[in-house]
Amino acid sequence: MSGKVQGVYYRQSTKSKAIEFGIVGVVQNLKNGDVHIFATGTDIQLTQLTSWCRQGPAAAIVKHVEVTEIPLQEFDNFKIIRF
Repeated sequence: MSGKVQGVYYRQSTKSKAIEFGIVGVVQNLKNGDVHIFATGTDIQLTQLTSWCRQGPAAAIVKHVEVTEIPLQEFDNFKIIRF
């Protein structure tokens, strides 16, 4: 995600939504100001998360969401990766 997505509780809100949707993975801030998410779930679950990511938490201003399918990765839960 790009836009105003850091300093607005985007990572914590993403974690909460991912848990609500039954998704596992990770979310992290990037040094360039973007937020990066790796997520594993069903197509429906991932569509729900992607839709939410386009809006984000109340203070976010999401300008761009890029979705790329990658080989399956195994995660135990959903966590925030800090710098």
